[in-house]
Amino acid sequence: MYQPLADELRPKTLDDVVGQEHILGQGALLRRIIASGTIPNMIFYGPSGTGKTTVANIIAAQTRWQLFRLNATTASSADIREITAQLDTFLAPNGVLLYLDEIQYFTKKQQQSLLEFIENGKITLIASTTENPYFYVYNAILSRSTVFEFKAVEPAAVERAVRRGIAYLEEKNGVTARVDPEAVRHIAAACGGDVRKSLNTVELLFAAGRTADGVVPITLEDARALSQRSAMRYDRDGDSHYDIVSALQKSVRGSDPDAAVHYLARLLEADDLPSACRRMLVMAAEDVGLAYPLAIVVVKSCVDAALQLGMPEAQIPLAEAVVLMATAPKSNSANEAIHAAMADVRTGRSGDIPRQLQNVHADGTGFEREQGYLYPHAYPGHWVAQQYLPDALVGTTYYHYGDNKTEQAARMYWDNIKNRSK
Repeated sequence: MYQPLADELRPKTLDDVVGQEHILGQGALLRRIIASGTIPNMIFYGPSGTGKTTVANIIAAQTRWQLFRLNATTASSADIREITAQLDTFLAPNGVLLYLDEIQYFTKKQQQSLLEFIENGKITLIASTTENPYFYVYNAILSRSTVFEFKAVEPAAVERAVRRGIAYLEEKNGVTARVDPEAVRHIAAACGGDVRKSLNTVELLFAAGRTADGVVPITLEDARALSQRSAMRYDRDGDSHYDIVSALQKSVRGSDPDAAVHYLARLLEADDLPSACRRMLVMAAEDVGLAYPLAIVVVKSCVDAALQLGMPEAQIPLAEAVVLMATAPKSNSANEAIHAAMADVRTGRSGDIPRQLQNVHADGTGFEREQGYLYPHAYPGHWVAQQYLPDALVGTTYYHYGDNKTEQAARMYWDNIKNRSK
């Protein structure tokens, strides 16, 4: 039966695991916990192909507990009942180790069904997830578990796994690989930190290799052809999506055009044009704001052009927009003002609208009162002192002029007019 290379070479000891030095290196916390033999409930969080399942298998082998595996994408409540039915029987006299992959796909009720057995220690849970467990895992499970983050494996570490895979296939197939070192480096870099993906590439290169006299060429050209776009980690509903759009906005806000263009490229390479366009409009209003009021007009034009053009040409106006915003002066004064005003409204701090600002629609129906509204355009400078805020909010300041040239010019203009009118 066919077995993928990544499974054939799955490490049997912690020393064989590539990457994750921060938790598995000599003296690191998770390594010490495993060595102690006292295994707590744990949640392994991180991207695919970073060793979560491998480490769970190593733990199971070292503890010699009865191991059950479930994948939450296909498992049901019946599968859980089948496991719990074996507790306290000769099949599992000392409890079981349950490895639950992709726990984020279990419903709250399914996760709750494990609580009783986790609480009394009859089930030791090792769950894995590619999504942030603090968003997707039931709080009662989280409170009884320790979260360990697995990180994308660095290219240097992946390269060791690639060379190991090549050596293994040479021996298994009785061939010699003629390896271009650049091909190995490319595979290690292009897999996006996913060791499984890199080994899949190696396996395909051997399968597609034109063997002559027992020689399999591993070329850079073939490696590039097999790893196109493979470095992308992206899920429009997952952490990677929100991480990229967050990084894009923070790079623009931080006035770093190079980083901003990089994160825009990652969105576009993942074919997520709508998210890029939406985020552009948010940044123009939230981060550039009144320091360059025309930014939102320019950005809206670039977004409209991008949506009409489609990819790949859409990248041009969007790049112009992101560079414009990254290099433009910044102000969040309007954003801060509306947040402060919304906070007052939500907490009931408002009051009646002053009579002089009310609509006159009721006048002539028996409710006539002197309105007393002063028409600003009838006064010098088109301004006259008048109460606009409700009585309960008189003296409240929501908007503070930003320290950029545009807003400071507006401040000086109105200070001059208002001081003349005193």
